[in-house]
Amino acid sequence: MTAEPRASTLQFVTSFAAAWTKAFGDLFYPPICPGCGVRTGGHRGLCPSCWREMRFIERPYCEVLGLPFSYDPGAGMLSAEAIANPPVFDRLRSAAIFEGAARNLVHSLKYRDRTDLAPMMAGWMLRAAESHVADCDGILPVPLHRFRFASRKFNQAAELGRHLSQASGRPFLPSTLIRVKRTSRQVGLSANAREENVRAAFAIAPGHEADVFGKRLVLVDDVYTTGATVSSATRALKKAGAADVTVLTFAMAVSGPI
Repeated sequence: MTAEPRASTLQFVTSFAAAWTKAFGDLFYPPICPGCGVRTGGHRGLCPSCWREMRFIERPYCEVLGLPFSYDPGAGMLSAEAIANPPVFDRLRSAAIFEGAARNLVHSLKYRDRTDLAPMMAGWMLRAAESHVADCDGILPVPLHRFRFASRKFNQAAELGRHLSQASGRPFLPSTLIRVKRTSRQVGLSANAREENVRAAFAIAPGHEADVFGKRLVLVDDVYTTGATVSSATRALKKAGAADVTVLTFAMAVSGPI
């Protein structure tokens, strides 16, 4: 048998095995919508109802905080919040509004161990980031404290960051930023309490200073709410000499109509 027939036979066997593996997997783990749980035609896809619920953040929006505007005020415009309270990070970008199907995706990833959702969510985040991921020197996840990591077994921000790195080809730096303060859960805390809770909670891991100094970095988390956590993390990065920090999250919590 010549090399060409052998290659064709191997390709056929490989394709046949892959098809049977998929069929066998779908029999025991049928594809369902990660937003509501109904059966779908394929894995990692939303049903039409949940897709309609997704409110992706599109331009026009505030160039600093990424808050969507209800009308187009012109290029380069800032929101009132960004002017009154400029953030310590350089900009924020988020893929979707934290409600409906987007909220379900975040909760499934974070609390139901649905790490299989991370590639799909990271893909939307990469689109929302425009050129800021492509132009960065490294992608860092907001870290968990070692005790929280031991109980949860994984860091949802790191899962998103890892897939962002794979999709963009930019370096993934999961060990550069560490959480040195064991904080309480942020859920249910007021904005001031959140800020105090994470004050001085982050530091650069010894030996990783060169990952940060003079670099353009993307800091990844699942949801942006008050910004207390990513602001505290950004302060640690800026103190270590980071030149530019873009905060990139899957979802953004907003108050009031947009």
